[in-house]
Amino acid sequence: MTEMIPAAKPIIGDEEREAVDRVLRSGMIAGGPEVAAFESEFSELVSGRHSIAVNSGTSALHMAFVAAGIKAGDEVIVPSFTFAATANSVVLAGGTPVFADIEQDYFNMDPKAAEAAITPRTRALMPVHLYGHPAAMREYKDIAARHNLLLFEDAAQAHAAALDDIPVGAWGVAASFSFYPTKNMTSGEGGMVTTPCDHIARKTKLLRNQGMEKRYENEIAGYNTRMTDIHAAIGRVQLKKLAGWTKQRQDNAKFLDDNLKGVVVPPVAPGATHVYHQYTIRVVDQDRDKFAEEIGKRGIGSGVYYPIPNHRLPSYGLTLDLPVTEQVAKQCLSLPVHPSLSQSDLEKIVEVINSVASAGA
Repeated sequence: MTEMIPAAKPIIGDEEREAVDRVLRSGMIAGGPEVAAFESEFSELVSGRHSIAVNSGTSALHMAFVAAGIKAGDEVIVPSFTFAATANSVVLAGGTPVFADIEQDYFNMDPKAAEAAITPRTRALMPVHLYGHPAAMREYKDIAARHNLLLFEDAAQAHAAALDDIPVGAWGVAASFSFYPTKNMTSGEGGMVTTPCDHIARKTKLLRNQGMEKRYENEIAGYNTRMTDIHAAIGRVQLKKLAGWTKQRQDNAKFLDDNLKGVVVPPVAPGATHVYHQYTIRVVDQDRDKFAEEIGKRGIGSGVYYPIPNHRLPSYGLTLDLPVTEQVAKQCLSLPVHPSLSQSDLEKIVEVINSVASAGA
């Protein structure tokens, strides 16, 4: 049997295990010092903004919208080419997601399409930094200012990405990160809300903890979306490793950029720091699914993110004219780029992709 190079590979080492053991020995499992330390350390990644840890990336999106006041009747413009949590979080907050088309090159929401989707009910914009490539945030800041809209960031896949040296998570009124196991860093499971706003930060803290800052003094109706100290301890270790892992992802991506043939490799926008949560090619001359099946037979794992755009999911079922989204959803294929790849792995990926691309040309 051909040994498979996996599309993703979480890295959990002895330091993470020791951190978990330390928490278990302490007896402080939930809401203790590890969460506060993780929040403080993560803030350094987002230009010193408030960071509030929660139990998942979806909770981070949800809490940010509720804390910022998104409510029934409010429209939030989002891309359709993303994970369903992006749009679902708008609905969970009571709002209505409005789907805009994407840019073909970078897979992120097209600012012109987003601006064209604005109506009198539009309250906010939320671009997604998809696959680790920052969205066109300068354009979005201008659009938000012109139309008096709130600007959010879905940064679930973009830890340490930046645009013009400004990190993602430091552009909008709030941003949301995910620490799911396959992300560029993990806490086992978890999320983080970042914001420059004292009010949003405090309300997010209330919302995650049943609406209370002081025990049994519930100020608002809240949720239970707290992060545990166990997860925070893992996240703190991983955060220290993030820079090295990011550099390895970027080096791996450069090797693939320089050597792959017969497919469209992912370009990087001027001024953008891409952190390659996914290395996503476009298969334009063959059937993408058959291409993925063929490279799988030869030991190369891959992933299709996302085959069904959000607007066509059964949960939304909309008929919209989003031509770039529809095209890209049929072409995208994510290849291994994770830090665990060896040089021989990279060479095998190139050999197999080029061979399959050549055979189908």
